[in-house]
Amino acid sequence: MPPALLALAAAAFVSGANLRLFDALLPKVAEDFAVPPTTASIVVTAFTLAYGLFQIVHGPLGDRIGKLRVIGGATLIASAASLGCAFAPTLTALAGLRFATGIGAAAIVPLSLAWIGDNTPYEKRQATLGRFLSFILMGQILGPALGGALAEYISWRRVFDVMAVVFLMVSVVLFTVDHRTRPAASTPAQAHGNVWRNYAAVLGDPWVRIVVLTVFLEGGLFYGAFAYTGAYLKERFGLSYLLIGGMLAGFGLGGVIYSLMVKWLLARLGEKGFVRLGGSLMFVCMAALPLLPWWQAAIPVFIVAGFGFYMFHNTLQTRATEMAPQMRGTAIAVFAFCLFMGQASGVAICGVAIRFLQYGWTFAATGMGLALLGYWFAVKIAAHRAMVQARAA
Repeated sequence: MPPALLALAAAAFVSGANLRLFDALLPKVAEDFAVPPTTASIVVTAFTLAYGLFQIVHGPLGDRIGKLRVIGGATLIASAASLGCAFAPTLTALAGLRFATGIGAAAIVPLSLAWIGDNTPYEKRQATLGRFLSFILMGQILGPALGGALAEYISWRRVFDVMAVVFLMVSVVLFTVDHRTRPAASTPAQAHGNVWRNYAAVLGDPWVRIVVLTVFLEGGLFYGAFAYTGAYLKERFGLSYLLIGGMLAGFGLGGVIYSLMVKWLLARLGEKGFVRLGGSLMFVCMAALPLLPWWQAAIPVFIVAGFGFYMFHNTLQTRATEMAPQMRGTAIAVFAFCLFMGQASGVAICGVAIRFLQYGWTFAATGMGLALLGYWFAVKIAAHRAMVQARAA
């Protein structure tokens, strides 16, 4: 694997881990700062808010000054912010530093995918992207487990020491590779036209608005509730942070199982079947979680939830890549922005809902919302396909 791709893979791993890190750490952070988990969740909201907002900044910047250079600078920011998290004296300071980490981490995945597209022949690109995306998924699997283990045996703060070191190493490698290859490489492509005018043009398409609204609601409903599952398990069953982290890693395992079965399933269910079944599986899992008599029963629930989520979300991602082919980069930036804005707002809203409705009703309500969203989007897929076929006729 080339040094640049290896560094991008490492960055993707730690980026994926950051996205799911507080699934296991949230109850311990709340305990240390003497606040309820719903208050401590500001650290989750801060990271995902920055991660979503800066998606639309890094893409055009990478086109203008070079993708590796932007990722290198962004991971340097994430390294410094992660180191700060390890010594944050207050919850407010930790939230601010997690926001800064999100600013840096936001550049990694979209610009890495663009760099791979620029530097990999088409016949090899799908396999390369598959290997790269597996690092993100492994980060999401191992992030909660690593966080839980360090919180249990040492301190949750030491998690951020590890993150800071990895981000720094990635930054050094990327700056080095960029410096060595830039003289021989062509000048980075300049963005065409006004950036904000391009975004307005993309959002002017009704189908684009349907896709990005769906991913906003999906991110808010699922991740908003899922952020509190670790706190729920701790409160109800009194489990260790190590065990909670390992259980939450089942979500990523469900995604791996999905990736192994996707071709077989797609041939039998199609996209409409994917979003309907995916939404239904998430509803069953979220509604069942508060009813489980033993903590061991939550393990398959998380695995099935991950399977259902990736059925739904990957269908949305596939649709997003084709919703504005003439401005694909801009369209993907809008898609990613809406996903993480949904996640950030969902965590905040679910935190308020849990205070009034408790965990059980909140989990059930978000699950029902996901099931209804899946059936609604399946109807929209059929209507959009019919419209495209009518235009082509």
